[in-house]
Amino acid sequence: MQAAIIVFPGSNREQDVFDALHRATGKKPLKAWHRDSDFPKSDLIVIPGGFSYGDYLRCGAMAAHSPIMRAVKERAAKGVPVLGICNGFQIITEAGLLPGALLTNQTLKFHCKDVHLKVETSQSIFTRGYNAGQVIRVPVAHHDGNYFADAATLDRLEGEGRVAFRYCSEAGELDTASNSNGSVRNIAGVLNETKTVLGLMPHPEDATDPLLGSTDGQGFFAGLVEALA
Repeated sequence: MQAAIIVFPGSNREQDVFDALHRATGKKPLKAWHRDSDFPKSDLIVIPGGFSYGDYLRCGAMAAHSPIMRAVKERAAKGVPVLGICNGFQIITEAGLLPGALLTNQTLKFHCKDVHLKVETSQSIFTRGYNAGQVIRVPVAHHDGNYFADAATLDRLEGEGRVAFRYCSEAGELDTASNSNGSVRNIAGVLNETKTVLGLMPHPEDATDPLLGSTDGQGFFAGLVEALA
């Protein structure tokens, strides 16, 4: 499996996801620069976390119009899987690959901590490494991770099984205390209609090595690699 990681000025998690994918596949991912108009054929496109373009204007808004994103959207339309993590989620949402928007955390503060996530579906290439209802622990690091969409969109996401992850307690309860950024319906990650595009705010790539304090993200990458092998 060949993965490609899109790098913007201000990206800061590209090496983290590079390492996670390298561990899972045994093959080094490619890196593509935001000014490139194209990049080599890939089985997976990853847009990592960070602060693209310094988060000026609005998180992900400028990056969504970078030259490289035209190629990303064209390939996504042809079914090439796209994974957006944290700032990557903001970028692909701004680019129209996913519905909704990422707003400022309800606390108005930057959140950097471990959170628990409930896996809502195992029926996607991104979540097949887990069981539906499983609870995992991974880090977050964001200021604008408050997912929002209108009620009709949310009902459609729920009805089509496109909510991938929700913030929850260690016991799997969907409560307010576990949803500190204020995301509507505790949503932490969503899928597109074909379930080939996933955006999520937490960082599974930073939970793939015992030295990082959790290996709960290993299932994410192992399942993804198995699906795309």
